[in-house]
Amino acid sequence: MSDDAAIATERIQRLHEAAREAARSGKDQRARSHVRRAKRIAQRHRLSLPDRFDRFTCADCGAYLLPGRSARVRTQNGHVVITCDCGSHARYPYDDQ
Repeated sequence: MSDDAAIATERIQRLHEAAREAARSGKDQRARSHVRRAKRIAQRHRLSLPDRFDRFTCADCGAYLLPGRSARVRTQNGHVVITCDCGSHARYPYDDQ
């Protein structure tokens, strides 16, 4: 990994933490701004977002998803279904052993 990619990865991690803290304190627009900035950095450096970051952001409206506050989380037929306040759904499989 090049130095630029390492710096970009670290910055994405910091923006993830900042978005989580902003969402927890009720600053939804600031959290969205952090999410947008992290996605732009990942695109610019051709990196993928970490799974944890990608799963806690809405693909449609860019909100940082907090279960119980800005998202509803349900299990259904071997999947976790996350519903954002904007109405979009994301489904992720899980192993229920």
